This record gives sequence, structure tokens and C-alpha cells, in this order.
Amino acid sequence: MDTPHFTAGEPAVEITRVAQRVWHALDDDRVIGRGEASPRPDGRTFLSIDAWHRSVFDRLAGAMRTDLPKPLYTVVDEVDRELVTGWERAGFRTRRREWEYLVPTGPASALPPPGVTIVPAGTAGERPLRELDRVIRAEVEAAVGWHEMPAEVLPHPAGDTIVDPAKYAVAAEDGRYVGLVRVVRVTRLPRIGLIAVRADRQRRGVARALLAHALEVLHDAGIPTASGEVHEANEAATALFEGAGARRTSSNLELVLHGE
Repeated sequence: MDTPHFTAGEPAVEITRVAQRVWHALDDDRVIGRGEASPRPDGRTFLSIDAWHRSVFDRLAGAMRTDLPKPLYTVVDEVDRELVTGWERAGFRTRRREWEYLVPTGPASALPPPGVTIVPAGTAGERPLRELDRVIRAEVEAAVGWHEMPAEVLPHPAGDTIVDPAKYAVAAEDGRYVGLVRVVRVTRLPRIGLIAVRADRQRRGVARALLAHALEVLHDAGIPTASGEVHEANEAATALFEGAGARRTSSNLELVLHGE
């Protein structure tokens, strides 16, 4: 986790790579800073640094950028200008902005289009669900590229992007799955992790019905609000969330460091 505010002072620091993806800043054998490199499911590597001193942050960032192959990425709350500036000193530049939304739950506000049914989370067939995921990912990769989608860090076997099928509700039409929504309940504030529809079934209200279903399920469970992330350039996703009554609460910047 990145520390948001740096203190003054110039401690004597030794940077040590203590594991394949972990670096420590040591002051007289005392750990005063920590850096970590985390691979994402899409193959990109994201960095985080926990350090109170500006100089320690800079030393850790310098060591990590030297030791690791490029490109490298990090995500920062946009209002934390000090932290953004720290990464910029290390050569990182803004690549994209994601809006954070809070979405009120409630009874379903949209029904599926004719011929489409919603299969609740926990009841979808695993094989057709994985097939749908592969199709959608291939379509996204052929269009804007999967790296343009919000990235959620989840442990998973290599090549397996459906970590827990029970988290997915799907839209079914003519005996096949055409859309999916993933809801992750890791905290008191559930996250709408992904809404996606096959390219040949888009613009028919399938995504709207999937989101409405997910919000109704959370409402019935006594949960008043969910969260979600939307790339600022994704006008369709912005309209989908704001049409469901979502309000924008903050924004994150994704920064990238390319090779020399």
C-alpha cells in the first residue's frame, strides 16, 4: 500500500531485494520502507510502495524500476498529489483515469429483453460460463485490448480467469450465455467487478438487466450500496452506472513507466 504523506528527513537507507517481488529499505537493520511488485491477471506488473520518507520512497522506486522489466504500472488516488508526484519523479506518467462510483441497490429497475433470462449467481453452468468469459475476453482484446478494462487483482491458476464461478450471474438466450456480471463481496461494500456482454448481443439492454439483477440481489440481502469502477473514456459504462443512480465519489490514476 502506498503511504500518502511523506515526512521530512534523510535517513541512511540500504535497499535490499528480499524476495522475487519484495524490496525493503533498511536503516540500521530496521525496515523503514517496503516495495512490492504484483502481477495482474492480464500480465501487467503493478508496483506499490509503503514509506514515510520521500527519500526512501525515491530509493525504493529507483531500485524497483531498475530491477524489473518494463512497462511497469501503479494506481494512485488522484487527490493524493504528493504520491502522484513521487511516482512522476520515478518516471511514471498518467495513462488512464478510472472513476469510482457508489451505486444504490434496490428492486430491479430493468427487465431482460425478450428471449433473455438471468441465471442467478451460484447456479450458472461452469463450462458455458468459462466459454463465455473466453469469448468476451477475445472480443475485448481484438477491440480496445483487455488492458483497457478495470483490473482486479485475484489469485488464480495460470490461464484461468474465472476464479470463483459462484460470483457470476449470467444472461442466457437461445440456450447459450451472452452476458455476465461479477459481484465481489470482500468487504461491507460489495464491488461490481465486471459487466460484459457478447459483441453481437450488445445495445439491447442485457447489461442494464444484469446490473439491475445484481443490485436487487444485494438489496434483498440488506446491503444498501455497491461500488464500481469505470474508465473515463467508456461512455457506455458511464451511462449504465449513472442510469442506475450511481454517483461519482473519487478517481484513480493508472500510471505507467515505459522502457528507455
